[in-house]
Amino acid sequence: MIINRNDYIEKLLAKRWNGKVKIITGIRRCGKSFLLSTLYKNRLIGEGVDENDFIEVALDRKSDMKYRNPNVLYDYIVGRTSDTGRKFYVFIDEIQLSYKVKNGDVEESLVPEEDREMLYTTFYDILNDLMARPNLDVYVTGSNSKMLSKDIVTNFRDRGSEIKVYPLSFAEYLSVSGLEKADAFEEYLTYGGMPLTVLEHDGSEKRKYLQGLFSNVYIKDIVELYKLKDDSILGVLVDVLSSSVGSLTNPNKLANTAGSLMGKSISYNTVKNYLDYLEDAYLFQSAKRWNVKGRKYFDNIQKYYAMDLGLRNARLNFRQQERSHLMENMIYNDLIRRGYSVDVGIVELTQTVEGKRRMSQYEIDFVVNLGSNKVYIQSALNVDTPEKKAQETFSLRNTGDFFRKIVVLDGNSKLWTDEDGVTYIGVIPFLLEDIVKEVIQ
Repeated sequence: MIINRNDYIEKLLAKRWNGKVKIITGIRRCGKSFLLSTLYKNRLIGEGVDENDFIEVALDRKSDMKYRNPNVLYDYIVGRTSDTGRKFYVFIDEIQLSYKVKNGDVEESLVPEEDREMLYTTFYDILNDLMARPNLDVYVTGSNSKMLSKDIVTNFRDRGSEIKVYPLSFAEYLSVSGLEKADAFEEYLTYGGMPLTVLEHDGSEKRKYLQGLFSNVYIKDIVELYKLKDDSILGVLVDVLSSSVGSLTNPNKLANTAGSLMGKSISYNTVKNYLDYLEDAYLFQSAKRWNVKGRKYFDNIQKYYAMDLGLRNARLNFRQQERSHLMENMIYNDLIRRGYSVDVGIVELTQTVEGKRRMSQYEIDFVVNLGSNKVYIQSALNVDTPEKKAQETFSLRNTGDFFRKIVVLDGNSKLWTDEDGVTYIGVIPFLLEDIVKEVIQ
């Protein structure tokens, strides 16, 4: 079965021959390679591109390991594309596996220490050269943002164009699941959207595959990349983050919790570095906390969400299935996948309690930033009683502004709006349609 990821194909088509390197990033095993080398390639062939006009290198294959040397890779591509009268599509898979090579024709002692990185040839250097060739359209995939997305502007001199690929959305999953919407939602909530998990029908095999990804792929990748002495602290931190998705936290709190579980002290800096590693590997995403009325960010307090709920659940051996937290995580992932900038909102109110004035904070799950416009989103299992409705919408009704407000409920309920202008919709239609876009039009 082939899962057609048409949204990503359209993004690639819109960027072809734009004079930039197309950089396809995302968590490992989310389908980047298949998207590029099969789905996108087949679309181009269907539009008339000759199969001989593709130059493909996969740096994670043994047969292509020699091309991890950027100079060897460069010579190979230039040699294959010497006919300047033809146009070629260059696909390089897992570019982060390329290593830097020292230039031997320069005496290092004559170069100032702060400039010695320039003694090395990296994949950035060869890609900058290749994309300047008018007969080449260059695409690369990578699974580590530290070597790619965070350095795009600097190293590609504004000539890199990033496309982030995520695990399957609920809409993509539903299209191949063969299930009714409600049943598909329950499966998706448990096993997530990693493509090979979706294509596997046996529950025990799904669980085994997801658990293996964490231990045999993601953790090992981080340990090897950052040369960690062992993975024990990293593993505990992953467990803590997985257990607390959607909870406000900071490195100090995480260090204390992880240290308590391990029976030893863990430093703030260690935890901060490991959090960066986990985000660089696209295992978790962080959301900053925004003061809605004060219009400023809170320092060092944020939430972490798992990139894929199936991976999160597998890490915890499918325990701790708090539906409200999983639904919140799913909504966040969908908003980010659609390209929205999302914060966690806090509304501060001064109230009189027992004759004393106190400052209280009330959370809005998500603040979707749309330039000068915003949309507030609250995730709630239900608003079945007046008391529950008042509780779930209290922060929304006290923002002090007139931006649109949405409450996403468990289930499949259709869109409706109450007398206060708050919009309600079930999580299933919310995931299947761009409701944010719809309510601001």
